[in-house]
Amino acid sequence: MGLAPYGLPRYASVIKENVVSLKSDGSFSLNLNFFTFLEGKKMVGKAFEELFGHPARQPETELSQFHCDIAASIQQVTNEAVIGLANTARHLTGEHNLCIAGGVGLNCVTNGKLSEANIFNRIWIQPAAGDAGSALGAALDAQAQITSKRPASASINSDAMKGSLLGPEFSDAKIRDCLIQNGYVFTDLTEPVLYETVSHLLNEGKVVGWFQGRMEFGPRALGARSIIGDPRRPEMQKTMNLRIKYRESFRPFAPSVLENMAGAYFDMHEISPYMLIVSHVRLDLRHPILQSGIGSINQIRSDLPAITHLDYSARIQTVGADSNPRFASLIKSFYELTGCPIVVNTSFNVRGEPIVCTPQDALRCFMRTDMDALILGTCLLKKTDQLHHEIDHNWREEIPLD
Repeated sequence: MGLAPYGLPRYASVIKENVVSLKSDGSFSLNLNFFTFLEGKKMVGKAFEELFGHPARQPETELSQFHCDIAASIQQVTNEAVIGLANTARHLTGEHNLCIAGGVGLNCVTNGKLSEANIFNRIWIQPAAGDAGSALGAALDAQAQITSKRPASASINSDAMKGSLLGPEFSDAKIRDCLIQNGYVFTDLTEPVLYETVSHLLNEGKVVGWFQGRMEFGPRALGARSIIGDPRRPEMQKTMNLRIKYRESFRPFAPSVLENMAGAYFDMHEISPYMLIVSHVRLDLRHPILQSGIGSINQIRSDLPAITHLDYSARIQTVGADSNPRFASLIKSFYELTGCPIVVNTSFNVRGEPIVCTPQDALRCFMRTDMDALILGTCLLKKTDQLHHEIDHNWREEIPLD
């Protein structure tokens, strides 16, 4: 998804002629001669490499335009396959609303194309689409069988998962105890002061760890275990990728935007509370793109450069006060200070590690990276105040590559 906009779908026809057969009824078949995942841990084999005339890229090696074009080609074929399935589902059922689960449901680019196609009036995507969500489905199925009751339905304009904040939480009192016991220097703030203080830090270009309430269920950070920044700063994407996440600088970050203001900045067709639908930055905010391909990574593409991808797209999270009141209050405070109702939002972890769960996890990640400040509940920690805590500079050796 991240690399595709830097390429052209030059190999889409090769893929459809040899690798994936898309049928007119929406079904498809995969030519397993090109894959080895049934036999081991590698996805593709020699036949795949020979078909495209390039060896599989090794981790950490340089990206070329070929890799960008392959990504663009696979993304286009994925879009076509999913839209074919959706058209058939609409034809067979006559339904006007679509629910999506499964790992491909995490492809927010395809979800955006599906939303733009207007095949269905509304689309809802399970926030833990993929294997993790199967556990939730199994639990709901067991509940229905034991109690003979179906889960309560949400109203047409609400979300019964209520933000997918289903994980553990830690009270402000427990967080304070943890900080005191471990000798961290912090300031305990009231909520209004907290939002104002963090807004000023973001406006100064600081990168902030944000740890609040119950942890998200699913792979996306939604404002409970997030790292946040100012989307207006051109350097923010590169800073967060290389100094915080320790990953390739081309990878885009998501904007979290107040739900009632999303339409003023993005061409939205659906609300997107789970960061699973890509939309485009509005025309009046765009800047001309002077170069295409992998060489265009550092171009400023819009008034919101840190969250705008090469094709003017963004993986949007719409934030409402009902599902995550503290995160919504923070973004509202940032808007009142700057006139921008959007923050950069990425998951609170480094490459290769899961999203942090506990205050101890968050503190460890904070001290190992170049984050400037950490918010744990209502407690503010600044990196410059933690000089007595030694940083393990060899910790990266423990973390495997993606």
